[in-house]
Amino acid sequence: MKIAIIGTGNVGGAIARGLKGKGHTVILGARDTSNASLKELAASAGATVATPQIAAAGAEIVILALPWRAAEEAIRSLGSLAGKVVVDCMNPLGMVDGKLGLVLGHTTSGGEIVQGWLPNACVVKTLNQVGAEMMADNRGLAHRPVMFMAGNDAAAKASVSTLLTDLGFEPLDAGDITKSRILEPFGMVWINQALFRGKGRAWAFAAISNP
Repeated sequence: MKIAIIGTGNVGGAIARGLKGKGHTVILGARDTSNASLKELAASAGATVATPQIAAAGAEIVILALPWRAAEEAIRSLGSLAGKVVVDCMNPLGMVDGKLGLVLGHTTSGGEIVQGWLPNACVVKTLNQVGAEMMADNRGLAHRPVMFMAGNDAAAKASVSTLLTDLGFEPLDAGDITKSRILEPFGMVWINQALFRGKGRAWAFAAISNP
């Protein structure tokens, strides 16, 4: 698949590295295409570099790996994404009462808002439930990690399921895009354990079933 990753920070870079050698064409979308660290990332991930608009225009799947505060402006600048699969791996984080938390909650979610910004695209919320390290390489875990996804379009979720499998995850469908309301707080569970409860970043959730 042709995949554009918009946002080349920790998460975007990790996804790019995790997809290396999996048979996809990966384009990193960044405003400054001459940036040395971006070129280094592209070389290490076997990816190419383009402006966000050009990267998104040529892709089948567009992955949004942006800070929430910058998301709306960046997404609107991409132009039409009609008919494309858009992966929203952002959590709507901000400072709430002096602490890091979700700025959206029970009545809407980041995933729903992104779908509203892109009414003619097929938005799938996923890759928001673990840290970047687990997206780049999770082969050392004792169990295959799980990754939930939510979206309104079954075909889009099937494509994203393939992507998640290639990244080493067991994909599980959580339902329509409104289920982003439970996946975004689930991401906060990982953040709480990893950053504030001493567990560290080298772990992920798994779904363990009886034989």
